[in-house]
Amino acid sequence: MKKLLLIAVLASASGLALANSCPAEMKAIDAKMGTAKLSDADTAKVKKLRADGEASHKAGKHDESMKSLAEAKKLLGI
Repeated sequence: MKKLLLIAVLASASGLALANSCPAEMKAIDAKMGTAKLSDADTAKVKKLRADGEASHKAGKHDESMKSLAEAKKLLGI
């Protein structure tokens, strides 16, 4: 029973860690966008991925959020 409780606590903690990471990732993307030299198409894609990441974060879908934000960061080279 203790193992099951411990697993539940750890799973909750990892979800909270992801939830707190999303805003930091968005902030990093926003900061880099000011100096990024991207094509218009890549700029539009980064903006869409960032918006998708924020929407997923607000919906509580932090895994999806982190995936979108990671793709945006990759395009930005961060």
